[in-house]
Amino acid sequence: MNTCTLDPMSTQSDLFERSARFSIDTSFGTARRFALDDHSWIEIVPGWMSGASLLYEQLRNGAPWREHERRMFNKVFLEPRMTASYRHLADVPQQDLLQAVRALSSHYGVAYDGLWMNLYRNGQDSTGWHRDHRSCRKLEYIVPVLTLGTTRRFLIRPNKGGSSMTFKPSSGDLVVMGGRSQQDWVHCVPKEPDIAGARISVNFMSSAQGVRDRA
Repeated sequence: MNTCTLDPMSTQSDLFERSARFSIDTSFGTARRFALDDHSWIEIVPGWMSGASLLYEQLRNGAPWREHERRMFNKVFLEPRMTASYRHLADVPQQDLLQAVRALSSHYGVAYDGLWMNLYRNGQDSTGWHRDHRSCRKLEYIVPVLTLGTTRRFLIRPNKGGSSMTFKPSSGDLVVMGGRSQQDWVHCVPKEPDIAGARISVNFMSSAQGVRDRA
């Protein structure tokens, strides 16, 4: 049996160097906002998080990932991705994520207090057209999504049908959906069979946005 012994000092030094490169662009200086319609928008912030490889590995290996079943046409299928959540920030062990929460809350004026994450293990994993209607029940809200790992296509189109817009966020990029984008638009991450690497999306949630507006 082949064995490998790690030098603790070397490992700690490597982790320190990688974490030292971690940073968040609190100026949001690279942000580009696209108007979807008169009431909805999407914002792309390339390179918002730098040095995110350590955070990716921590989440990939340490988050409470689960596979969920879905019933369709009287059959039960496993969803083609894994999910994990931290309903309370006190449960989040990664300080880098808590720093991201603070930066987003300050910039967008929304008290983000929970995380929902998707793990796309390879290009066969995907999610179909959907809205985040369960966690976003107000008419207008702001939902940031951080990409970690492999680049995947992200599509968004009108809820009633029509042409879609395609984005390809890379690791450390931020995609922010705002206005009525969760009411009037749907989004997806389609299959890409040629892709072997994994992608994690981190959705920053706000319990205040999960409460319906009063009529």
